[in-house]
Amino acid sequence: MSSSDIFIGETLGTAILVLLGGGVCAAVTFKRSKAFEAGWVAIAFGWGFAVLTGAYAAQISGAHLNPAVTVGLAIEGTTEWADVPLYWGCQLLGAMIGSVLVWLAYQGQFRAELTSPEMEARAKDNPGPVHGVFFTSPEIRNAAQNLTTEVIATFVLVIAILTQGLTKGVGVSGIGALLTALVVVGIGLSLGGPTGYAINPVRDLGPRIVHALLPLPNKGGSDWSYAWIPVVGPLIGGALAGGVYTVAFA
Repeated sequence: MSSSDIFIGETLGTAILVLLGGGVCAAVTFKRSKAFEAGWVAIAFGWGFAVLTGAYAAQISGAHLNPAVTVGLAIEGTTEWADVPLYWGCQLLGAMIGSVLVWLAYQGQFRAELTSPEMEARAKDNPGPVHGVFFTSPEIRNAAQNLTTEVIATFVLVIAILTQGLTKGVGVSGIGALLTALVVVGIGLSLGGPTGYAINPVRDLGPRIVHALLPLPNKGGSDWSYAWIPVVGPLIGGALAGGVYTVAFA
């Protein structure tokens, strides 16, 4: 696989993933959105469809869209270790682009939400009042539990991808992308409650960087003290899945 294939596929696919995933979070969060308070089920299915659409768009690169998937595939042997840094860099770039596109699509909602009188008192909140549109945060702050939750959830994602038996083929099959999307929905419904299920380092880190950089009024802090957990946890989970697959199934 060429470097240009990886760059185009992973940047485009991850941008679409974060655009649609962050978009459903925005739709449910903002009072001036027609989907306001649609609930957790809408978020879980929205992220599943985001994965499905991003994977179709990224077939040229193998549709990793996630550094945890990339490291799992590298351990399993499908992906060359020399290509891993390029995958990760393109995924991070795509995630940042997707997050900026969410902001552009919901500019009016951001402005209406963050300039309301009650938001001025929350300008120093950490995380800020609209952080869920950009990045995850736990319901109960316990680093060991939060890290464990992300490891477990990401292990489920990556082992499901590896055990489909599709990684040795050429390209990404439609049924494989659909199955992965349904796994993401299942993870969101079953394991998303404690931390918001990042299960993807760049899905969290890229938008968190964008949140820190965007000139949003009263946006509050970007919760950098927590930011390592949705990066490290998924990478551990992906590595464990790659190791288990190699020992048990390969």
